[in-house]
Order: sequence, then structure tokens, then C-alpha cells
Amino acid sequence: QVQLVESGGGSVRPGGSLRLSCAASGSIRSIAGMAWYRQAPGKERDLVARIRGTSNPNYAASVSGRFTISRDSAKNTVYLQMDNLKPEDTAVYYCEMDVVPNSGWHPAAYWGQGTQVTVFS
Repeated sequence: QVQLVESGGGSVRPGGSLRLSCAASGSIRSIAGMAWYRQAPGKERDLVARIRGTSNPNYAASVSGRFTISRDSAKNTVYLQMDNLKPEDTAVYYCEMDVVPNSGWHPAAYWGQGTQVTVFS
């Protein structure tokens, strides 16, 4: 089995910064891609940033230039550095990884439990 555990959420003032972490553990052969999504109350879950292999990361337009996604492949961990936070960034943030388990050869999507980020004036 594969588990993803997130950490790093919290409450900050506008203009502040937070760093989210998500570590995968379990029976992992490889991880093809890693991403962060967010879901605000009453809204759908949207992609924030994705990183895959050696390709350049992709960002939602609303966070480009303020958020940075990075990965530590040796630790099976993905990070999201969030700078210049705005009230509209308030949401539950979820990590997602495309994991190939030791028991198989095809990737499957695994999700973290979610972590709350609140930006308040």
C-alpha cells in the first residue's frame, strides 16, 4: 500500500509565505509525477502545480510567479513553496502522486489527506 502524508498548512496574513510538504511511503516502485491541487469551499478541486520527470513544472495562472513546486525524489517528497499569499489562496490543499507500486507496472493516482491554508486580513 501507498500512503501520502501532508504537512505545513496554517494561517497567514496576506503577503505571507507557507511551505507545504507531502511524503509518500509504502510499496513504491517509482513515482511518475507529483502535483498539488486545492479546493475552496463550494468549489471544485483545481490543479495548482504539477511536476513530472525533468520537464518544467506547470502552474495555474493564478499562482504563477508566487508558488514553486519542487521534489526530492530520494525522499519521495513534493513541496509547494507559497509566497505572497492572497486571501483567494484560502483552500484545502491536496497532494497527488502517480505511483507505480512494487506489485504492478502501471501508475495509479494517490492522494494526501489535505491540509488547510487560510489567508486572512
